[in-house]
Amino acid sequence: MQAFKGGEVRLDRGDVLIDEGGEHDRLYTLLEGVLIRSRSLEDGRRQIVNFMFPGDLIGLQGAFDEPSSHTIEALIDARVCRFNRGDFANLVSSLPSLAYDITWLAAKEETALEGHIVSLGQRNARERVTYLAVWLIARAQSTCLADDSNVVALPITQSQIADMLGLSLVHTNRTLRQLEREGLVQWKSREICVPDLTKAADYAQFDWDSERCRPFI
Repeated sequence: MQAFKGGEVRLDRGDVLIDEGGEHDRLYTLLEGVLIRSRSLEDGRRQIVNFMFPGDLIGLQGAFDEPSSHTIEALIDARVCRFNRGDFANLVSSLPSLAYDITWLAAKEETALEGHIVSLGQRNARERVTYLAVWLIARAQSTCLADDSNVVALPITQSQIADMLGLSLVHTNRTLRQLEREGLVQWKSREICVPDLTKAADYAQFDWDSERCRPFI
């Protein structure tokens, strides 16, 4: 892996790693921090597609000679490992186990996106926010960014929640206050807490499977 590694890049909160529609000759893996993956419309409206955690692969579209379909920016300070796109084929052919891990990560992200799509199409506002909070806690715990206290320190704004869940800011604010009164989710400006994870997962119909240790590339 060290032979293929092209270096590391540090990102401050808000820094853009990949621009939507841009050509890039790098492939990345996230070593530290959390990133936001999003797409924008011409009028400026934005859809947050996913949040990326340590171990996730970044820029796979570029590995197949396609422009990026999304923007990647840092939610918090982050560090990524950089690989040359031209080395991708040799990388996976020389390390079959790595090729399997990359496929596994891609399949896991597709499963996560299915859950988010179901939220947008079928869950009500309270279920959407609860599902997102539980998912973020689960991802943080699986990557050692949170412990079993069910609290994760992430500065996700109400505007970003709205961009992820297809809600207005007013509806988002009202939903967060209602969930806090009900004891399901406590979503502060820099911290998310789910007091009873089992109760919240059941409410949002979150499929809580005990996934095996994630590969870290």
